[in-house]
Amino acid sequence: MKKLITLLAASLLISSAAWGAHNGARTYEVTVTNLSKGLNFTPFLAATHNSSVVFFKLGQPASDALADLAEGGDTGPLEMMLLDNPDNVFETATTSGLQGPGETVSFMIEADNSHNRISLAGMLLPTNDTIVAINSMRLPKSGKIYYASAYDAGTEKNDELCANIPGPTCGGEPFSEGQAEGYVYIGNGIHGNADLSTDKYDWRNPVARVAIHLVK
Repeated sequence: MKKLITLLAASLLISSAAWGAHNGARTYEVTVTNLSKGLNFTPFLAATHNSSVVFFKLGQPASDALADLAEGGDTGPLEMMLLDNPDNVFETATTSGLQGPGETVSFMIEADNSHNRISLAGMLLPTNDTIVAINSMRLPKSGKIYYASAYDAGTEKNDELCANIPGPTCGGEPFSEGQAEGYVYIGNGIHGNADLSTDKYDWRNPVARVAIHLVK
């Protein structure tokens, strides 16, 4: 059983994929707003990178690192995978703390002309293995608003049992056994066939507003 990350008070942690000064780097402020009625977001992992990097591909199996994020909110494995790819990844940033409905979190991240795309992802709670994400979007010249959908990682059965869902609503354990779909697809909400109420926790996409603007 893998250990669930501790969800701390909101703060910002930033690490560079390449140690040292970033010549010609541009700084962006990223602001994520939770648009859902009853969902929490776990800490986000963001990365600036070139076009060869994606967090996932729709219709394809999720990586083990993405599964860790989708099932337990653990950004560590995916961040390490990105940092091990310094030629293609410019910088990573993570937030910490639950982000409730209507709440906003902001962070800074750098990019350059060769690494002009951004991806970010966080887990949706309470779900078995659903994330909110933008995936390899081109960074704006000045500013732009993106709307982020929810994606099911297809790595854990959507039994909607609190025993298998971590976080404050359910308090269960992540990484449960059972037959999953086996590929990433657009999340289709809570169905109310077990412990979770559709009135409280169901959603329709998009679930987040992501505002990105160039600071310098």
